[in-house]
Amino acid sequence: MQGTENIPGKVHFSNTGLTSKDLPRLDSLNFEMLSPLYAKSNRYITLFITLFIISILFIVQLQHFITLTTAVNNFVSYVIWVIALVGFMSTLYTIVADKRKFYALRQQDLSYQSGVIFLKTVSQPMLRIQHVELKRGPIDRKIGLAKLQVFSAGGALHTFEIPGLPLEKAESIRQFILDHKDVNHHG
Repeated sequence: MQGTENIPGKVHFSNTGLTSKDLPRLDSLNFEMLSPLYAKSNRYITLFITLFIISILFIVQLQHFITLTTAVNNFVSYVIWVIALVGFMSTLYTIVADKRKFYALRQQDLSYQSGVIFLKTVSQPMLRIQHVELKRGPIDRKIGLAKLQVFSAGGALHTFEIPGLPLEKAESIRQFILDHKDVNHHG
């Protein structure tokens, strides 16, 4: 494209090289924590599901309508212990995992970071965001939280989801993305 620099109405295009030290660093992102209500509700949900399953198995074991053989009764006892152990481990995992979920919003991108053993950071440029959805289940509505789902251009499924945002914050981030996309495309 020779000579495009001097043609009126044409924008000069530059594609200069960058060195690795000139690249923005992910560790310099100002990550924000999710709402503490999110971690608390996850713990309660895990505990409730575990106790519910154990209660049903206790009822099966203690009911008098059908006589259970000793082998079946022992098996149900083992299953109760296994579910209790899995529920305990799941609760511990959610306690640790929920403390390691963060998000960051900048002028040109939105990032989400999570992971206990393997840290995963997903960043989506504003220009590639197709649309943004707010999701609120019954528990989210009860405690005033929302999930922000980010869909990228060219993908059928959401690129990532930021759970545990206070509703007002989720709505303002969504509106910022929608306003910012419009400015980038038309301004």
